[in-house]
Amino acid sequence: MTRMLGSDAILRSLEAEGVEIMFGIPGGAILPTYDAIARGTTVRHVLARHEQGAGHMAEGYARASGKVGVAIATSGPGATNLVTPIADAWMDSTPIVCITGQVRSDLIGTDAFQETDATGITMPIVKHSWLVQDVRELPHTIKAAFHVARTGRPGPVLVDIAKDVQEAELDFSYPHEVNLPGWRPPSKVHERQVHEAAKAIVESRQPIVYAGGGVINANASVELLALVEAARLPAVVTLMGKGCLPDSHPLNYGAPGMHGSKYANWALNKADLVIAVGTRFDDRVTGKVSAFAPGAKIIHFDIDAAEVGKIRTADIPVVGPLKLALAQLTRDVKALEAREPVDRTPWHAQLREWRALYPYKYRRSEGVLKPQTVIETLRDLTAGSDVIWTTGVGQHQMWAMQYLVCEKPRTFITSGGLGTMGYGLPAAVGAKAARPEATVVCIDGDGCFQMTCQELATAALERLPIVVVIINNGWLGMVRQWQELFYAERYAETHLTKQVPDYAQLAEALGGAGFVVESEDDLESTLRAALQSGRTAVVDARVDPEENCYPMVPAGAASIDTIELPDEDPAREGIS
Repeated sequence: MTRMLGSDAILRSLEAEGVEIMFGIPGGAILPTYDAIARGTTVRHVLARHEQGAGHMAEGYARASGKVGVAIATSGPGATNLVTPIADAWMDSTPIVCITGQVRSDLIGTDAFQETDATGITMPIVKHSWLVQDVRELPHTIKAAFHVARTGRPGPVLVDIAKDVQEAELDFSYPHEVNLPGWRPPSKVHERQVHEAAKAIVESRQPIVYAGGGVINANASVELLALVEAARLPAVVTLMGKGCLPDSHPLNYGAPGMHGSKYANWALNKADLVIAVGTRFDDRVTGKVSAFAPGAKIIHFDIDAAEVGKIRTADIPVVGPLKLALAQLTRDVKALEAREPVDRTPWHAQLREWRALYPYKYRRSEGVLKPQTVIETLRDLTAGSDVIWTTGVGQHQMWAMQYLVCEKPRTFITSGGLGTMGYGLPAAVGAKAARPEATVVCIDGDGCFQMTCQELATAALERLPIVVVIINNGWLGMVRQWQELFYAERYAETHLTKQVPDYAQLAEALGGAGFVVESEDDLESTLRAALQSGRTAVVDARVDPEENCYPMVPAGAASIDTIELPDEDPAREGIS
């Protein structure tokens, strides 16, 4: 044991957990820990400009690396500014540990300066939280926090530490094991249930795999690919799962849901068996639940028993680690098909026909830069490179989902469940910190970018050459689209204008390089210059303000009730 202050014990604990980087901002109640940082630690600290940015950086780091992200903030407004990224991490199952300072123990409950009940505020959106008022509890609490964040279904945890605890002394020894009697995430799968799933797959004639972000969180992409190829199973992949199967794989039919393809939604609708893997039947995919895959038997694989049967009843539930479950499922399917081969030629032919009939499409216009063209050009310029994409939330996010090609997991990082505008830029900072050798590109909207654009200074001062491409249409684009389609074109408070702020000048002011492009003629050269600048760069791509994101399923409608581009051939509307 070594005698030290609680603040030093926090850092020694992070070091023992293998933490290499943390993101945060100092303030009064966390100052003892920042004083310990000044005394020395192997953990690199990245100074964010806003605690929300620090939290999203921790998320981006976790999503890109597969490790636990760490964010640190002071009490009161520092802790409340972390609420949004904590909620985002909760919805998207992202493992982060948030460490916040708290007022002195004797002041807790007195409405002291910058006091908030951080554990109470975040209780519904964390896996667990701790308020530490005894310095001797620090090492065990931090050990438990990392264990809970990374095991089972990943997610956020909060450790709130009173200021006097950081200043108190203890005999420090970091525990080798965690003692949490009530925490027992599943470590095995039920073999009989997996075998039942295999039998259902072999008996089906129109199966579809429905894969989500849980596959990536479980590091089970290799096992999923092996299953898909061994059984010749077509698959659809959610927004959060993008990259868990190579987008170019012929059996990958892409994204279903509100802005997914018509053929992916039809594949789910006409399947006789849906094999849901690490996905939660989100409303943006299912639409009207009673009309979702109405004739299908459901197999649901998930690490979290609470998700199985929550939205759609699972005929065959399988709870446990996806790597184990998928590996066993592949073995069982192979054994069964060796005795009784399955011919699904008509189903595969139908899916290929739908994909050929209904590709993603848009209309180019002379002299007008289209947002889809920007994304396609970015995709082509970076083809074959090690690229991590992050996005904000809105139309640009959906176009990125539609037109980018991701061949590996952890290369498409976006806010799914919470839909957090402002996520893309700080997430890109975190991703670049996690994977400095990768090219990191944030595709953002002008509305999203303005929410966290101050983090450009963080990227520039940390010398992180991320590239932000703003799909600047001068509107809160997705909200404007809903106003156009569902609110009789009453455009209430959604017009931003393209000229304010001047994003290129803003980038320069915050230490980066700024670029503007308004014409398709200059698009490739401008994007190439930004990618090759070696600096934090912003490209202001001034695109068609009236462009909408299609296809689109209205909220609450059946997933096959798709709105296509205007003037779509009505003869193609029926499902054959």
